[in-house]
Amino acid sequence: MAWVLFLLLSLFLQGALGEIICEELPVGMCSYSISSSGKRCLLENYASTDGTTEFQCKTSEVEVNNMAEVIESDECVRACGVDRKAVGISSDSLLEPQFTAKLCSRTCYQNCPNIVDLYYNLAMGEGVFLPDLCKAQRNMPRRAMSQLLSSGAASGPASAAAQAPVSAAGCPAPTV
Repeated sequence: MAWVLFLLLSLFLQGALGEIICEELPVGMCSYSISSSGKRCLLENYASTDGTTEFQCKTSEVEVNNMAEVIESDECVRACGVDRKAVGISSDSLLEPQFTAKLCSRTCYQNCPNIVDLYYNLAMGEGVFLPDLCKAQRNMPRRAMSQLLSSGAASGPASAAAQAPVSAAGCPAPTV
């Protein structure tokens, strides 16, 4: 009996102390959040029984290094040009010059490591090194887009990652 009481009390205290569980987050705070277990939260949609589209927050399988229990601030959401109501996140937004300009802005890149880390990894998946893309975006925005489209012109993940200093958040330190 004491063991059951201890277990129930432990579960109650975890919730009271602010543990972040994706499935318990409001839909408007889901995207760009990281659970207490270090996994990214993901907004998903589904058709309800009456045919309307409903949304729910789910825990993804994507683990984030060196970050946990993060609910992205409204300031970072605005500064980086992301949308909390986005269902799924892809590298396609990196093809939009306005988005890349906001992501690479000093306000976003230097102050919002969660969002930068997410898009850093998405860009790497496309063979693009985000710090190089941001440098090209600042200096030559049109060239940045052609660099991303070709993916061969960007520094490869191995060579570029070896040269880049890494921040405490696990993403490259800004070279702004």
